[in-house]
Amino acid sequence: MKIYSWNVNGIRSVQKKGFIDWLKAESPDIMCLQETKALPEQLDKELVEIEGYQNAWGSADRKGYSGVAVYYKLQPQAIRYSTGIEKFDREGRILILAFKDFSLLNIYFPNSGLGDERLNFKLDFYRHIIELCEGLKNEGEKLIICGDFNTAHQDIDLKNPKANRNSPGFLQVERDMLDEFLAKGFVDVFRYIYPDRAEYTWWDYRTRARERNAGWRIDCFYVTPDLLPRIRDCVHHNQVEGSDHCPIALIIE
Repeated sequence: MKIYSWNVNGIRSVQKKGFIDWLKAESPDIMCLQETKALPEQLDKELVEIEGYQNAWGSADRKGYSGVAVYYKLQPQAIRYSTGIEKFDREGRILILAFKDFSLLNIYFPNSGLGDERLNFKLDFYRHIIELCEGLKNEGEKLIICGDFNTAHQDIDLKNPKANRNSPGFLQVERDMLDEFLAKGFVDVFRYIYPDRAEYTWWDYRTRARERNAGWRIDCFYVTPDLLPRIRDCVHHNQVEGSDHCPIALIIE
């Protein structure tokens, strides 16, 4: 089974760059998207009726902002659109799909680049998501948590760590949140398989960072340990363009 995750930086934008043909060619069983920047009613028929897929959308109240979506071949037993906290749900940041053998959380974590207010919002969001995931885990759920975490965890996860010590997305208080994820027993799949590999999933458009591969690894899959024996690989499709992020893939039995 192939589960993909991609921050598309606007679903309508990436549609113009061949997204649907790419999706059909890759044929993932589940395709998680972040930063869709659209309400379902703003999308044309081609995007909401892709052959072989059903879809679910979690949109922000504000048009053209945030948003998540999932295309899926497998039929979920239930879909949850809410974190349970109104201030988070207004921004369309989560979809939870419960399948027979696991539950999938597609999450778009906030960006902290707009000052202390948004940093505090991001940290609150992290705390709530960790609590939510820990609760599901303690109930015996097998979890796959994917999306744009908007935080690089360790020095190996970005090209220029020393220059970015005080940059949003690499602040110690943000990195501590990922430490907390690990402390609660969740596993960063890519780093588990490839402990010493420096690969990135996001490059700054403004500085043309992709040309120099001066990137950050901020898009991830985290899982509960009981799923590790089923995992075969975690791949960064960094040759795929169309967004400032690249798609990532989890290969699992």
